[in-house]
Amino acid sequence: MPLTVLTGRTIAFLVAPEGAEQVELTVPWQAVAEAGGTPRLLSTRTGLVDAYRHLDRADAFPVDDVVGVAHPGAYDGLVLPGGVANPDFLRLDRAAVALVHQLTAAGRPVAVTGHGAWTLIEADAVRGRTLTSWPSIRTDLVNAGAYWADEPVHVCRDGPGLLVSGRGPSDLPAFTEALVTEFAHARPAGGPHPPWAVAHEPVPSRHAAAEAEAEAERD
Repeated sequence: MPLTVLTGRTIAFLVAPEGAEQVELTVPWQAVAEAGGTPRLLSTRTGLVDAYRHLDRADAFPVDDVVGVAHPGAYDGLVLPGGVANPDFLRLDRAAVALVHQLTAAGRPVAVTGHGAWTLIEADAVRGRTLTSWPSIRTDLVNAGAYWADEPVHVCRDGPGLLVSGRGPSDLPAFTEALVTEFAHARPAGGPHPPWAVAHEPVPSRHAAAEAEAEAERD
């Protein structure tokens, strides 16, 4: 593929303020940039995000856009890096869950690797989809209605938009190749915005709903 296959496309990389697995952020980011795309780093607050190499703090990266402020129509695709703490934080943030829900419901292409699928589960975006992940969250995905595949990378088209998933750092070459190839063939976001499932309003996460129900029972 030519190096300009993603020219004119803006790809959101969503991570928590800390905990993202660094290579799962930087390697796909570089692949998008080398393909002519514009990667933008999203998080739940301004400033810097701290990435990790497994359990060790690594480098810091500047945030471009903040969830809850950024409009989903600005992005042609979404990448969800892994790392254990990263998606665990994001799935408790209503604005982050809302953004993922909006983009997936509108059919934007999504790429997720490692533990990143936890955020997709929270956004109810894996039901009926087939994907791979870090093996330890296989049961979480199956319980959320997904089909799990033990593959370096899996491309699922059975849904509103394509879903590219990878197992983890060792599979990044195959993952990034599929990401660039599939995102290049996806419909760009230009033109009229699609009917967003939720416009500018954060959807309550499953955790928030459970907490509200428990609070009501206590009352």
